[in-house]
Amino acid sequence: MPTANKMLEGSFSARRSPRATESGVSGEFDGSDETADESKTRKHISVAARVTNYLIRTGFIWPVLIMGIAIVIISSLVIYSRDLVCISASSSAHISRLFVGFDGLESDFGSLGVPWCRSKHGATVEWTSQDLVEGLEEFVPIYETRPIKNNMYGMGFDHSFGLWFITRWLKPDLMIESGAFKGHSTWVLRQAMPDTPIVSLSPRHPEKYLKKGPAYVDGNCTYFAGKDFLDFGSMDWGKVMKKHRIEDQSRVLVFFDDHQNELKRLKQALKAGFKHLVFEDNYDTGTGDHYSFRQICDQFYVRGGGHSCFKDSDEARIRSRRKKFWEKAVDAEELCGPGEEWWGVRGYMRDDFNHSNKAITYNEHFQNSRFVESVLDVYWELPPVAGPSLTHQTRYDPARVPSPIVEDGRYGLFQRVGLSRLESSVFNGYTQMVYLRVSEPET
Repeated sequence: MPTANKMLEGSFSARRSPRATESGVSGEFDGSDETADESKTRKHISVAARVTNYLIRTGFIWPVLIMGIAIVIISSLVIYSRDLVCISASSSAHISRLFVGFDGLESDFGSLGVPWCRSKHGATVEWTSQDLVEGLEEFVPIYETRPIKNNMYGMGFDHSFGLWFITRWLKPDLMIESGAFKGHSTWVLRQAMPDTPIVSLSPRHPEKYLKKGPAYVDGNCTYFAGKDFLDFGSMDWGKVMKKHRIEDQSRVLVFFDDHQNELKRLKQALKAGFKHLVFEDNYDTGTGDHYSFRQICDQFYVRGGGHSCFKDSDEARIRSRRKKFWEKAVDAEELCGPGEEWWGVRGYMRDDFNHSNKAITYNEHFQNSRFVESVLDVYWELPPVAGPSLTHQTRYDPARVPSPIVEDGRYGLFQRVGLSRLESSVFNGYTQMVYLRVSEPET
């Protein structure tokens, strides 16, 4: 510490005898009378030197130095304390963040960018954050009655709430789901609209899972599953609409949880005339088994979009640190291909559970985003229902998602809406579920 050394040196020179100074013992002085006189004149000794001299004589110098260092450390912690949240003492991963930095905490929501698909006219959803809070309070007791308690590889609480909320708000005359698995999403749709018919497309009928454990089969659902399965793009939707007496296809809600290229599904839905679409797995750039809207709209010209593959960039350093805390976080090495292809997944457009994997150029990726924007009336990503210090989730990285409905630190609200009654494992399935309202491109 240069300042401390100068203070000590000043105190030593103040204590030297005139004889020692004049004889040249101290190499600091050039021997001139003017310098020597000033060094011996006590009235010119600074206050700081006098205090230091006193502390040395009394033996208090080290306690004071230690106390000063402690004050500096405490002050630094106070400055950063606004980034701290309530953290479970049982989570060693969370506790470790207190000592290695604050990059992993909830205050970083969106800090690495949240690319948002741009709609044609800038329209947004009708519901508000307060509507979402009230919806949570209503949905939690419903969710507690779910027939499939452990829906591993299926939707967790966040997306179950999102699907239920959007469906109940839109009140469609017909609900279509592509991908049913054990039937949990069918059950969610039924809770939102008790009397509305459902059309379900799934390679395997949910009833097949009943042999191994809980599943749900709906009595007012037309299944195209098992031996009767038809892919969404192969369906005669005009015939289906006629059967269900649907004349206005804007009264239909389509839910996709089939792990197919979302650009492909968008084009198929537009061709069929559907307007309201929900995609369950809207994977972030560099992740997932299919090309998603989040990936498509991750562009340099979009706020929060675009990436750097430079290994010494700020983004690379931040991503590397966050990888230690969040399972789904992606570092620069995972994000970028050998030719610095960061779009999609390392420059690939994945499809069909990653069974199809096509390389695309950045120009193709850019044109895909322009097409999506040309048909988008509304784009809305479901926020996480609550911050990670409340849910104790460790999978998705808050730096790439919008702020949660119940923010960290609001445990009273978290408890009031009933979320504290749920097991933490149900909050680990968040992948940016998205709602779209679409229409044909304008000419």
